[in-house]
Amino acid sequence: MAPPARPDPRSPDPRPQTFAPRPSTQETHVSLLDLAAFDATPLTRDPFDFTIVENFIRPAEFKPVLADFPRIPGPGSHPPAELSIKGRFKTLMEEMEGPAFRSAVERKFDIDLSGRPTMYTVRGFVSDRDGHIHTDSKTKIITVLLYLNEGWEEEGGRLRLLRSNDSLDNPVAEVSPNGGTLLVFRRSDNSWHGHKTFKGQRRAIQLNWVTGVDVVANEQRRHAFATRVKKLKNMFLPMAS
Repeated sequence: MAPPARPDPRSPDPRPQTFAPRPSTQETHVSLLDLAAFDATPLTRDPFDFTIVENFIRPAEFKPVLADFPRIPGPGSHPPAELSIKGRFKTLMEEMEGPAFRSAVERKFDIDLSGRPTMYTVRGFVSDRDGHIHTDSKTKIITVLLYLNEGWEEEGGRLRLLRSNDSLDNPVAEVSPNGGTLLVFRRSDNSWHGHKTFKGQRRAIQLNWVTGVDVVANEQRRHAFATRVKKLKNMFLPMAS
C-alpha cells in the first residue's frame, strides 16, 4: 500500500485562515470635565447671569488633578508662566481653554466668544485682605472660577453672589470652594461678589474670556511681577499662608 502523499509546501493551504484582532494602540480619551452636567444646569439671571455646577471635575479625576496642583508661592493670583504646570493639572487647563468648554459656555450664555482670548491665574492661598466686594474689571467678559479643595468647613472663603456692594449678608447664592465646584458668570456692572474673611489655603483657578490680547499681556505681566516678588520673599522668609 502506498504511503499518503505529503502536502506540497508550495501549494496554498485550503483551510480557512483566522486572524486574531490586534489590540488597539489608541487610548480612549475621557474628559476630566463633566460638560453634560454643565449643559444640564440652568442659567440663573437674577441679579446677573451665572451658573454653579458641583463636581464639574469628575470625582474619579479630582485627586489626580489635585496631586499635580502647582506649588504656589503665597496669596494672590499667579500666572501659569510663573508656575510648574504639568500632569493632570495641565490636562485640566487644556480642556478648560479648549473648544468644547468654550462652545458650552457660548450656548449657556448665548454669546459669541470667537476671537476673544482667554487668560487664567491660579490661587493657592488667601489672606485676610481678600474677599472684598467687587464686580470684576470691564475688560472681562466671562469669569470662570473652579475650586479645588477637599471639603470646606469654614464660614469664611465661601464666595457670595450679591445684589449690591453694601453688604455680604443676604446673598443670592453662596459657593462652597470644594470638590471641583464651578462658578461661571457674565461680568456686568452689577455682578457683585465677595466672601467673608479667611486666611489660609484655598485652591482656585480663575479663567476669563477678555476683550483683547492687550488685556492678557497687561494682566499676566502684572501678576507675574507680583509672583516673582513673593518668590524672592520666600527665599528669605517662611511663606505666610
